Amino acid sequence: MVKGAFDGITVLDFTQGIAGPHASMLLALHGADVIKIEPPEGDWGRALGDIRGEHCAHSVAFNRGKRSIALDLKSPDGIAVAKKLAAKADVVMESFRPGVIQRLGFGYEDIKKVNPKVVYCSVSGFGQTGPYSKRPTVDGLIQAFSGMMVMNKMPDGTPWRQGMIAVDVMTGLYTFQALSTAIMRQFRFNEGCFIDSSLMKSAAAFQGAKLMEWVFSNGAPPVLYMPAGSYKTKNGYIMVSAMRPHHFKLMFELLGRDDVANDPELQSHDARIRNAPKIIKALNETLPAKTTEEWIAILQPKDVFCERVNNYQDYLDHAHVKESGAIDWIDQEGVGRMPVANIPGLPRAADHAAQQHAPHIGEDGPDILGELGYPKAEIDAIFARGGVRAPAPAVKAAD
Repeated sequence: MVKGAFDGITVLDFTQGIAGPHASMLLALHGADVIKIEPPEGDWGRALGDIRGEHCAHSVAFNRGKRSIALDLKSPDGIAVAKKLAAKADVVMESFRPGVIQRLGFGYEDIKKVNPKVVYCSVSGFGQTGPYSKRPTVDGLIQAFSGMMVMNKMPDGTPWRQGMIAVDVMTGLYTFQALSTAIMRQFRFNEGCFIDSSLMKSAAAFQGAKLMEWVFSNGAPPVLYMPAGSYKTKNGYIMVSAMRPHHFKLMFELLGRDDVANDPELQSHDARIRNAPKIIKALNETLPAKTTEEWIAILQPKDVFCERVNNYQDYLDHAHVKESGAIDWIDQEGVGRMPVANIPGLPRAADHAAQQHAPHIGEDGPDILGELGYPKAEIDAIFARGGVRAPAPAVKAAD
């Protein structure tokens, strides 16, 4: 087995939901020992959508490869265990509302006193400072706040929210890259640091070019080129893209619309954008005459950019997806067989089964307590007192 870049790194992960868990999962899949600290009732991210046992799709997708211990951070036992873990962790992550983790006694300044070179990361909605820092928020609200919904507006101008938890997922990616460079600095220079990661900043970073366009255009950014969009066919939808002049001309010639291909009002980039309604009207008139597959057979061999608009099942069933190893299927205990989208730069899920399991609530508590030096009798007493939740019997049996 190839060594992971973060083998030997211990991460104490207080985060819940999507953004923080996504970042810590990427650390885990690169070899880090990520110890997920959950409240006794479990991470609230386990209840996003359809629930099966102690998991939903999101909790499996963003918690693979971790170990879980369930602590009541207001109990003496929970506090004592968390302090022991924090003292030896290379990385500590949290996603409470700003100010909460400090009140619990696990803020950056608290941890730095016993662990000076710790890399500490706080993930929040609006960041740790500023008038909105303690404002409650979720992914969709940040989409609204950041301008994303206006950028993604409907044809009639109605702002529209992305149908997935897009900002949380991208925040996980930005946080992972920040943590990776901080761990490298820690390794090279024996220095820790504090990372303030937020959904707000991540949404802006993702839309950086759009923010620039907004300023360049005085608030009226043009479309990048025309045509580009999805259009109804005889049996579904097709996405077409023709940025360059010869692509535009060839596409409409192949569609049998020489009148559009040779229209003197559509022979330049600016003219096509200015006369977009004429192009859209022609595509809406022409494309419903054939199936998506028929149009692709006509257009793609001539290098005209087009693609079938798929749903997720179409993607999972596609021959290219299967042959390229983009998806593997794993069995998650208590959930069933699930597809895993393989992450670029990481081993395939099928080749690293040990890192694909998403833990149940507190599943690894006994092992983690044992590693901290607690004898078995004391572990049993801690579970009995309730400050640390014991694993469910079914999970014990699976061990």
